[in-house]
Amino acid sequence: MSYDKYVSPLSERYASKEMQYIFSPDMKFKTWRKLWIALAESEKELGLNITEEQIEELKEFQGDINYDVAKEREALVRHDVMSHVYAYGVQCPKAKGIIHLGATSCYVGDNTDIIVMTEALKIIKKKLINVMDELSKFAMEYKALPTLAFTHFQPAQPTTVGKRAALWLMELKLDYDDLVYLIDSMLLLGSKGTTGTQASFLELFDGDHTRIKKLDEMIAEKMGYTGCYPVSGQTYSRKVDMRVVNILAGIAASAHKFSNDIRLLQHLKEIEEPFEKNQIGSSAMAYKRNPMRSERIASLSNYVLSDVMNPAITSATQWFERTLDDSANKRISIPEAFLAVDGILDLYLNVVDGLVVYKKVIEKHLMAELPFMATENIMMDAVKLGGDRQELHEKIRTLSMEAGRNVKENGLDNNLLELIAADPSFNMSLEELKKTMDPAKYTGRAEQQVEEFINEVIRPILDENKDLLGLKADIKV
Repeated sequence: MSYDKYVSPLSERYASKEMQYIFSPDMKFKTWRKLWIALAESEKELGLNITEEQIEELKEFQGDINYDVAKEREALVRHDVMSHVYAYGVQCPKAKGIIHLGATSCYVGDNTDIIVMTEALKIIKKKLINVMDELSKFAMEYKALPTLAFTHFQPAQPTTVGKRAALWLMELKLDYDDLVYLIDSMLLLGSKGTTGTQASFLELFDGDHTRIKKLDEMIAEKMGYTGCYPVSGQTYSRKVDMRVVNILAGIAASAHKFSNDIRLLQHLKEIEEPFEKNQIGSSAMAYKRNPMRSERIASLSNYVLSDVMNPAITSATQWFERTLDDSANKRISIPEAFLAVDGILDLYLNVVDGLVVYKKVIEKHLMAELPFMATENIMMDAVKLGGDRQELHEKIRTLSMEAGRNVKENGLDNNLLELIAADPSFNMSLEELKKTMDPAKYTGRAEQQVEEFINEVIRPILDENKDLLGLKADIKV
């Protein structure tokens, strides 16, 4: 490893080897060659003077790229596509005259970008599915465990640990829907020429519009796509890049929300992300167990959310049939969005897989607040015993304020039940009041909602994608 030049943390610390390969030069240039073969095969099948021998020669060297020749040529001609056309031709002397026939640089450049993004989206889908699977297991395991819920981060009516996990899962389900739609709608640029009019191909095919239309269809089929965009300039619309990064940002936003909740829960000592045996939480405070993974999720998510502006601005500022001010930005912003989300999902999976739930702490926090939440039930029971609803309401309000002061000002335990038991207006003993303290009475349909959501919504998705399950996250640092 070289220590004297910048190295991206995305590749060194966060993204998987699998995702890194998708955006590697090797993936790009091998895809170029696949596209040149698809073009030559389609042109031959549509009647151009291209031989099977030439096609076979191209296929022979499809994966054996002579990078040294291409690099030397690019230093001379300053054009990456023509350098690789030349290098391919050196290996394929019989076919060199028909490589890239009728095409412009964007034929390989833009079609490859679409292919690379599509393959990267499939990796994201696999990882998202595995996170959803792990999160659904967690939700089902703790579907009935009551916990204090919060609105405005103030104690509110109880929920369950599983129901809260279902909230995280619901957001991922929305991301999944968007992701699948996007993958299914990805199309190639095709062979559109320098301004998208296919003029060069009209010349090649002697003005035969039918064969030119068929050419796009055949190239798409050979590359595994349902079709090509029907109209374009020299490039596919940069709106496509914008759509892609928006989907990635949606996943990042969902992950960020999850990481926020985990960090807050870890502060409360209710739920904790995994902490390895030899892991150090702080260089100064040896006792600390910092939520490092969740913080990293948040940090990477912030980056992706801000990265959304890059393809949006690029798309908005393109001129007519194309300008080249998209290129440098696109080379950075698109891969980095994918690499970051790849790392985010690995972290998400790792955290969910190792979440530690402290049931006793959860119960302690819930029981400290439950008397306040039980007051409506207590009031109704007291009315049944002959009390006046309006009078009891005022007494409960007054006693609740007193109990609250005991907790906040004096640091005492919540003694609301004792205060109510001591008031003859309620005609209820402390033992009777404690019977109202069953947390399950106050969680509503939380457990049933989890079961219905997992079984009716999430399980069919997981079953449909069962071939993608079984992934374990590889966290580098």
